[in-house]
Amino acid sequence: MDRSSVYFTDMRCKVGEGLLIKLERLIRTAGFEGIPFKQKYVAIKIHFGEPGNLSFLRPNFAKTVADRVKALGGLPFLTDCNTLYVGRRNNALVHMDAAFENGYTPLSTGCQNIIADGLKGTDDLEVPVPGGVYCTSARIGRAIMDADILISLNHFKGHEMSGFGGAIKNLGMGSGSRAGKMLMHNEGKPEVDQSACVGCRFCTKFCNQEAILFGENKKARIDHARCVGCGRCMGVCNYHAIANNSGTSGKLLNCKMAEYTLAVLAGRPHFHISVVNQVSPYCDCHGENDAAVVPDIGIFASFDPVALDKACIDAVNAAPEIRTSILSERERIHHDHMTDIHPTTDWRSQISHAEKIGLGTGTYELVTVK
Repeated sequence: MDRSSVYFTDMRCKVGEGLLIKLERLIRTAGFEGIPFKQKYVAIKIHFGEPGNLSFLRPNFAKTVADRVKALGGLPFLTDCNTLYVGRRNNALVHMDAAFENGYTPLSTGCQNIIADGLKGTDDLEVPVPGGVYCTSARIGRAIMDADILISLNHFKGHEMSGFGGAIKNLGMGSGSRAGKMLMHNEGKPEVDQSACVGCRFCTKFCNQEAILFGENKKARIDHARCVGCGRCMGVCNYHAIANNSGTSGKLLNCKMAEYTLAVLAGRPHFHISVVNQVSPYCDCHGENDAAVVPDIGIFASFDPVALDKACIDAVNAAPEIRTSILSERERIHHDHMTDIHPTTDWRSQISHAEKIGLGTGTYELVTVK
């Protein structure tokens, strides 16, 4: 497969010219205006951020993209699907409240929010996965599938299950309905290291399946018959007592996310933007965020989500670590920031499987836009 073009602009701004102007110039240079937007419904797939987390994308980025779509005659809306785990985004009512609390309102972004899988996360469509290896079909939020054009706008960061979260995770996992998320997660089940568990029970607050139990020794254990493998407990344990050591489950999750992404994008125009700033070690699904692990890098854009993700992870791994971040606590044995933070993950499986199924290519040409 030929190299894909990935367009990049850094965070530096001249006096009188802000980052949002650079974002607009970036996407126009990347060919955004060649998409036939006129009178088309345009889903801008975004993560509204779990309340309490402050590393999610500012609504200003979404407004810039939505305004450009409207200027080209399109009908944009911001969208995400409900979460599988306990939190403030697991039904459409609290999800909209969370979006508003984090600044995503029609007044701030210039377009409406639509929770794609409906009130209870059950409004989905079964979509075929062309050439899928692990999924023959995908359960995708109906509003996302109703759109004529899809734009992915994501905050690039680390992730405790997939290694990192970029365009593939935003589209694959993020577009799955609650049933779809369960189907993607159900191969992997975490385990508790009894010697590290202190019995604080904090993890139970985040398990929607009541799968974390405690015995006479007051140590946690996970009932795999109830567990759906969402990985939330791994991210919230302050004692690193919970991990997924099965070796293949993280890879399977990444492969399924890639296949869900293919199902979402197949047969319609799409475009992808990744903002690589405040690169937190964990997902924006957390109700808090740890310190950034590398300095802010810039904004990337491409028609190829695989090339985009590869360019972003390469840029993060080439960046110097922030020594006051979690990286200072980790053994630096992998020469790879995200793998050092989450050593049981394998982010490369996202890229390799996405290439295998024809979603895109990890081989790219980086074009810098001033």
